[in-house]
Amino acid sequence: MLEAVIQTYVETAEPAGSRTLSRRFGLGVSPATIRNTMSDLEEKGFLAHPHTSAGRIPTNKAYRAFVDALLARGSTAVVDQTRLAEEIGRADSPIEIILRRAAQSLGVLAQELGVALGPTLGRTVLRSLDLVRVSGERLLMVLQLEGGVARTVFVEVQGEIAQSVLAEVTAVLNERLAGLTLEEIGTSVGARLRDTVSGAGARELLNIFVQDAGSLFAARLPLAEGPVVLGQASVLADQPEFSEADRMRRLLDLTQSPQSLADAIRARPKAQGISITIGHEHADPRLEDFTVVTAEYRAGALAGVIGVIGPTRMSYDKVIALVSHTSQLLTELLD
Repeated sequence: MLEAVIQTYVETAEPAGSRTLSRRFGLGVSPATIRNTMSDLEEKGFLAHPHTSAGRIPTNKAYRAFVDALLARGSTAVVDQTRLAEEIGRADSPIEIILRRAAQSLGVLAQELGVALGPTLGRTVLRSLDLVRVSGERLLMVLQLEGGVARTVFVEVQGEIAQSVLAEVTAVLNERLAGLTLEEIGTSVGARLRDTVSGAGARELLNIFVQDAGSLFAARLPLAEGPVVLGQASVLADQPEFSEADRMRRLLDLTQSPQSLADAIRARPKAQGISITIGHEHADPRLEDFTVVTAEYRAGALAGVIGVIGPTRMSYDKVIALVSHTSQLLTELLD
């Protein structure tokens, strides 16, 4: 019964009534029995009853139960995989172009707002690091990461650093930080480097790594397009949810704050395969009217995010299939 209500509301954007359900789904029971069952589901918080209609609409709780059942059954729609592959393009394109095409194509096919986040190094393990003097007031930190990935970061210092101090600090950084992920380093570097050296010069240099840990051990790779790549928001304009100016304004606010949107997407609970957060499940209140469906893609040893943002009333089986297949395509192109 709940699935029938959700399917009807997703397809029509109109509250589902007992007679409509009886005609469409042949449930084998009378409209009166359907009404009683819907009343029970409403009491349990799965359905809501708009004041202007005799029908019912699903709540966020209903969508969550429906999505969990879909994922458990592995039930997703069949999607046009060939078209997705053609739209996303060749592997020899720059990653920004591939991600832009992926977000746009996924959004158009899903009729939602496509989103892509660039690869991050957060779960990549630091194997070793080295400090190289570039000039009197600048060092180059070379990070050797798992999977053969190397990253270089400039470190600004005050005045000339003695070679003995440089060697001592390099040894301490390797001893205390090697074997940790960049996420772990970023959140705990202060505690890990406390009371590790006695000389004033070494303490001063180590303090730079503590104070600037967020940038020196940044887990995100910069993209030319910014922290998040978006598809076309216009694909949502024709959906009934966005006929209200206030809701459309909230959507535009999201798209015009790319850093906070990227942070909100990354802050969601991580799951194997598809991650789906619905309505009030989001920590960011600006997303409480939306569902976000994402999957991780791999770029060598790195990982990024591809998915869509749309109203909670969406065709979940189709969207899940599209997001899942797009993540697989990106991994094949970038891995």
